[in-house]
Amino acid sequence: MTASDTFTIAGVELSSRLFLGTAGYPNQSVMVEAVEASECEVVTMSIRRISLDKRGSDTVNLLMNYRFLPNTAGCETARDAILTAELAREALDTNWIKVEVIGNRETLYPDAIELLEATRHLVDEGFVVLPYCTDDPVMCERLADAGAAAVMPLGSLIGSGMGVVNPANIELICRRSQVPVIVDAGLGTASDATIAMELGASAVLLNTAVAKADDPVAMAAAMMHGVKAGRLAHLAGRIPKRGRAEPSSPQFGLVGS
Repeated sequence: MTASDTFTIAGVELSSRLFLGTAGYPNQSVMVEAVEASECEVVTMSIRRISLDKRGSDTVNLLMNYRFLPNTAGCETARDAILTAELAREALDTNWIKVEVIGNRETLYPDAIELLEATRHLVDEGFVVLPYCTDDPVMCERLADAGAAAVMPLGSLIGSGMGVVNPANIELICRRSQVPVIVDAGLGTASDATIAMELGASAVLLNTAVAKADDPVAMAAAMMHGVKAGRLAHLAGRIPKRGRAEPSSPQFGLVGS
C-alpha cells in the first residue's frame, strides 16, 4: 500500500478509508480530538441532532475542515428520509447523504423497500447517496443499480460491537460490487475494522466503538491503524486456509536423515 492507495466516491478522491461518526462522545472536545486522531476525511452526523445555525461551539463549526456526510438517522419512511436529505443539503451545502430508513426499532434493521425508494428518488434529485443496508448481496446490487454512489452494509447490529458476523456475505458483496463498499455498524474494536478491510471493503464507518470507548482518542487512533493494516493485508493476499499442517521449512536434508 502506498500514499496513492485512494478510492473515489462520485468523483471525489479520498485517501482515508475510515469514516467517523460524531455522536455520543463525552464532550465535543474529545470528539474533535478523536476525529483528528483517526486521520479521517469524512465525518457523519445526524441532521436531526445538530445545530444548523452555525453559532456557538457546535459540531458543524468545529469540523468545518472535514467533508460532511449527513445522515437520515431516525427516519422510518422514504418520505421522511427524502425530506431530511433535502434539509441537510440546504443547511450544510452538500449533496452527499447517508440514507438510513429503519424498519424495526429493536434491531434498527433497514427497511429494504423504503430504502430503495428513497435512494432512487434522491439520486434523481442529484444527491450522492450512500445507503445503509443489510449485508444482502442482492440488495446491495439493487441499490447500486438505482444509482447509489456506494453501499454501506452492516457488519452487525448498530452499536452492538459484535464485529462482522457474516464475513462470507461481506466478502461476496465486496467482490461483486461495482461501487465502493463501506462496512457500517457493529464494529467494536480495531481488529473488527481490520477484518472488514481484509474482506475487501473500500472503507469502514465507525461511531459507537470510538465514542463509547474508555479512551475515545486512543481508540480512534487504533481504528486508523486497524483499517490500514486490513487494507494492506487485503492487497498482499492471504494464504489459503487448510485443514492440515503445512511445514514452513523443507523436510529433506535434516540432520540424521
